[in-house]
Amino acid sequence: MTVHYIDTPEQLTSFCSQIADAKWLTVDTEFLREKTYSPQLCLIQVATEEHIACIDPLALEDINPILDIIYNPDITVVFHAARQDLEIFYLLRGALPNNVFDTQVAATVLGYGEQIGYGNLVKQCLDVDLDKAHSRTDWTKRPLDPAQISYAADDVRYLRDVYKLLKAQLEQQGRTHWLDEDFAVLTNSDTYRADPDSIWRKVKGFGRLKGQQLAILKGLAAWREQRAVKSNRPRRWILKDDILLDLAKLAPDTIDKFSMIRGFEAHSIKRLGDYLLAEITAAQAIPKDQWPILKKTVPLSQQQNAIVDTLMALLRKYCDEQSISPAAVSSRKEIERLVSGEKDLAISQGWRNEIVGQHLQAFLDGKLSITADSTQLKTR
Repeated sequence: MTVHYIDTPEQLTSFCSQIADAKWLTVDTEFLREKTYSPQLCLIQVATEEHIACIDPLALEDINPILDIIYNPDITVVFHAARQDLEIFYLLRGALPNNVFDTQVAATVLGYGEQIGYGNLVKQCLDVDLDKAHSRTDWTKRPLDPAQISYAADDVRYLRDVYKLLKAQLEQQGRTHWLDEDFAVLTNSDTYRADPDSIWRKVKGFGRLKGQQLAILKGLAAWREQRAVKSNRPRRWILKDDILLDLAKLAPDTIDKFSMIRGFEAHSIKRLGDYLLAEITAAQAIPKDQWPILKKTVPLSQQQNAIVDTLMALLRKYCDEQSISPAAVSSRKEIERLVSGEKDLAISQGWRNEIVGQHLQAFLDGKLSITADSTQLKTR
């Protein structure tokens, strides 16, 4: 099938008119974000049953015709590992497509493996080995040669057959509804909306701080986030995590003392020092009852660890019955939280609760018992 490279408004209008009545589209994007806060969209690949196109947003001033189709609620938009692609569409329109299908999520509940890559899934489903020669392409460079365009088109070309196969398997196994909550998260704007007030929790090593140090870190991280957004530069280009942590830990009260922090270069101190000192001072004025609090984890007892071991065995049992990897359903850390009494857990919701969570809770409530023989674990 011919791959159309679209870089003029006339071509885009013509292509969109051809696919406007499609029931579903496979979509992928190529982007760069190494030097920016927001991803720079470089290419949009779209395929239907009869058409494949690579649309060049760097050459087109207006890509709304294809966005209008992607946002059409009557069309299912199929991605693989959709989150990064959907972040781009959220940034473009401040909203998300309504009707999304993610083949990576579908593959998880069908037993293909947890967070399986596109190439691996294509191999398992279609026995096709994808070319990886252009995986490191700089998609901002023009012109793109035919091999690069063909490589990009493959990301939606084979996704069509993968989608149809997985959709049929979901229907045959009665698992289509399992995906509802996962897809709802993917199409929820809150998933992609950065919150400066909670961004401190993404600073590596924040758990080593306490009390007022956390208040300072919260203020510094929010300031860095806002500056990164405004300048469209990666957070680490503004200030690295380890420097944020040291600033919060040491709380220097003069700019001269910033030089004591390892890795904080003189030119950065000169450029940022006044802002950082103001943030530290403001955070130190915050009342103690408004400081962030980290939830303390109480170590499990030996008996509780024995219960965790039992629940892990049940997890493996029920996942084996459904041909799903246990890692795709839960982890030991989450099971420990369940034993500690937490309720708002992934395993207690949606399809994970349906196939495993409800049984683990029944065991904890004394409503399910376990026996075994030499070949299998049995419940009653």
